[in-house]
Amino acid sequence: MAKNPSEIVIPAELRPADGRFGCGPSRVSQQAVDALASVATTWLGTSHRQAPVKRVVGSVRAGLKQLFGLPDDWEIVLGNGGSTVYWDVATFGLIEQRSAHFVFGEFSSKFAEASAAAPHLGEPVVVESATGDHPAIAAVAGADVYALTHNETSTGVAMQLRRPAGAEAGSLVVVDATSAAGGLAWSPAEVDVYYFAPQKCFASDGGLWIAACSPAAVERIERVHASKRWIPASMSLKTALDNSKLDQTYNTPALATLFLLDQQVQWMLGQGGLAWCANRCAESASLLYRWAESREWATPFVADAAKRSNVVGTIDLVDPAAGGVSANDVNAALRANGIVDTDSYRKLGRNQLRIGMFPAVPPTDVAALTACIDYVVNELRG
Repeated sequence: MAKNPSEIVIPAELRPADGRFGCGPSRVSQQAVDALASVATTWLGTSHRQAPVKRVVGSVRAGLKQLFGLPDDWEIVLGNGGSTVYWDVATFGLIEQRSAHFVFGEFSSKFAEASAAAPHLGEPVVVESATGDHPAIAAVAGADVYALTHNETSTGVAMQLRRPAGAEAGSLVVVDATSAAGGLAWSPAEVDVYYFAPQKCFASDGGLWIAACSPAAVERIERVHASKRWIPASMSLKTALDNSKLDQTYNTPALATLFLLDQQVQWMLGQGGLAWCANRCAESASLLYRWAESREWATPFVADAAKRSNVVGTIDLVDPAAGGVSANDVNAALRANGIVDTDSYRKLGRNQLRIGMFPAVPPTDVAALTACIDYVVNELRG
């Protein structure tokens, strides 16, 4: 009789110190939560237009500029709604006429869909590859925005960011970095807008979008706004830019999200900045992929090692019909032992595990997770 996955008990000595491996919302440190609790009666529930909250927004903006090594003339812009809202914001305030989208998964397709639906824009060019890979970046005639994705959260594919050779002068490279920002290295010389949300590498809650904007991007925002294109105030990049320069958001933000974001940015800087974070994620990824390659019942989903993500690891398991085990059963057993959110992306439909390896997750916990998976698989196989 097959074992009930939820009845498998993993020995305590094998388990990670913290069982959260989700790809968003991701692990939040106890230290940050304790710090939030310490301001429960003095900072939470206060006006976001007053100095105490504005100081935290200012700290986030300054900290991110330092973390990313941005030139002084770049701006950190914040708005409410997360990356999903930012795709709509960008169709109003960044794309002038036509965009080119390089699509290789669920989230990279969303911006393309938003652009295609915008009645004031020309038909976008969409260059797509199969899941598990990413398309080559190339110049597209007439494109004034190139929409790239640094890390595809749904598939565990990462892309090296670069400007398309031969792109028309004045075109912008706009990068969805939601699951990459803070965990993967990048060069501001290759990018004009690097936007993300704080619930992944930045160990906070969702509900914000943050965009690092080059001077060329700021100029584009100003020019589109001056064109008198109709833009709802809550979707206006110009409005968000003006408010961010005052260390505030246009409408009321979730203060807890801002506070936790600032705590994580300061922690990252204290550990050694983006280089330290990227190296830590790379160490975790190396452990995970080497482990999968050494098992006859598992393999990294992304075949090209150069395209494997260091922050979101996707591991295929051999199908039960071929003598393997069900990833759903593995996940159920792990969850019963306090190890959570290792499920694959719901729409990918593979017998797969997906592991968040953001900076808050120490490599020792990733190594412990692999030992736990070994134990569970052995138990399931009897």
